[in-house]
Amino acid sequence: MLPAHDGRGRQQAKTRNNVAMDIAGRAITVLVADDQELFRRGMQTVLATEAGFDVVGEACDGAEAVARVGELAPDVVLMDVHMPEMDGIEAARRIRERAPSTRVIMLTVSDEEDDLYGAVRAGANGYLLKDSSLDDVADAVRAVARGESLISPSMASKLLSEFSNLTGEPAPEPGGPKLSDRELEVLKLVAQGLTNREAASALHLSENTVKNHVANILDKLHLRSRLEAAMYAMRTKMFDI
Repeated sequence: MLPAHDGRGRQQAKTRNNVAMDIAGRAITVLVADDQELFRRGMQTVLATEAGFDVVGEACDGAEAVARVGELAPDVVLMDVHMPEMDGIEAARRIRERAPSTRVIMLTVSDEEDDLYGAVRAGANGYLLKDSSLDDVADAVRAVARGESLISPSMASKLLSEFSNLTGEPAPEPGGPKLSDRELEVLKLVAQGLTNREAASALHLSENTVKNHVANILDKLHLRSRLEAAMYAMRTKMFDI
């Protein structure tokens, strides 16, 4: 489960969150969906102590999560994979269809490849294990609220599996749509797991410029997410990553 958060880390997180809230003009609204009441309440408690977050509700299964998203329209849902009635993967798919502006982070104990792949296919924006630190969870919520995607480092290597296993489509052939030199630089950093902000710093660009490059990359390659872009780069062996 999530480890204790020390005072120094909490102060650093609050500083980062204050910056995020100032930029957005409001707190990031979060819904916590998990079949374990103790975990739901624990996540609500720790996020409530962090500036820049507003936990607006909870759900005990996937069906309730979908319904609550319809009522509350949260920015981000933190959701377990395995729950009764409706699992988190099916719930993520329905949320993507019905409320595309709501982002979903799977927060789970499952490190199974099938669950990771299913979550990405369903449109989840992040996949974190429950042994992640509070700072990691808070950073993930902020990142997906900005339109980015995040995955636990321990799960990243699993994305080296066949692209077709994840998308259900044939693997893209080399020599497809041509990316510009700058887009290739951005794609390489995305494949290495960098956020837009980190890529912007590495390339000495603005974050908005990197965000535009990512959007162009997805459009040219007919992909749906940063995770699929990273898998494309790995599958076609575009870089030595």
